[in-house]
Amino acid sequence: MDPLVVALAFGAIFVVELPDKTFIATLVMSTKMRPLFVWIGVGLAFLAQTAVAVGIGKAASFLPEQLIHTVAALMFVIGAIILFRAARTADADEGAQEDEFAAKADSAAHGFKVVVTSFLVLFAAEWGDLSQLLTISLVAKYDDPVSVFLGAWGALLAVSGLAVIVGRLLLQRVRLSVLHYVGAAVCVFMAALTVWEMTR
Repeated sequence: MDPLVVALAFGAIFVVELPDKTFIATLVMSTKMRPLFVWIGVGLAFLAQTAVAVGIGKAASFLPEQLIHTVAALMFVIGAIILFRAARTADADEGAQEDEFAAKADSAAHGFKVVVTSFLVLFAAEWGDLSQLLTISLVAKYDDPVSVFLGAWGALLAVSGLAVIVGRLLLQRVRLSVLHYVGAAVCVFMAALTVWEMTR
């Protein structure tokens, strides 16, 4: 395990996931159902999704190194573009996303049912998500699945924990569009770092 790769994966995934729809989903569900059980269900969904992404990334790491670095840099650039474009409508779309996830939350649910509901909502929402694609890229690039898994899953748990504990307060203080722009900047930095590593 490489602490630097853990930290890099944590930082990249944390910033990219913060403005994501899964943050909104977790926030809304935690206002409708028991927050701890929501966080457990969401954490289990993230565990499964991260494991899948790491497995795909490990398989991709057997490809030629130059190809892996090129694809990783391209993924980071695409991520930056997606986040930058989404930033323009993020604040306006926030209300619609909250309504969508509120409809899926069952305020009468308790215990195990809350965990299962939260798991299913997040598991469905996370497929093909930017954080999952970046996790695949990081595993393929660094060929260190354990470190990337720990960093990525830790970041997802931290973001969902923030959503459960202080999500509403955070969104009152920081606009969702700003979080998108910060995430885009991180993706640009990661793309530049990848290109620099290819050419040194």
